[in-house]
Amino acid sequence: MEKIRAEIAAVEAGVYKMEESPLRRAPHPASTLVQEPWDRPYSRAEAAFPLPWVSENKIWPFSARIDHAYGDRNLVCVCPPVEAYETKEAQELSSR
Repeated sequence: MEKIRAEIAAVEAGVYKMEESPLRRAPHPASTLVQEPWDRPYSRAEAAFPLPWVSENKIWPFSARIDHAYGDRNLVCVCPPVEAYETKEAQELSSR
């Protein structure tokens, strides 16, 4: 929360435009971090590891935001239905 507040303060101070801030552009998947040219006003290190402990515990997102706020609020699962994960034995038991 302190880091988020610091990023908000940086926007308030004019260090970053709101639309180009690390917080607004998060998450930063690996595919984005390795693209050339890096066209953001903050470093790749700040994007990938905003806090010191993150470098040892990073979980890399597979994609950046999809459709911005709409995508954040309306998640769509493309996974098979739960039944597809049942074992053959479990399916036989449930059909009895």
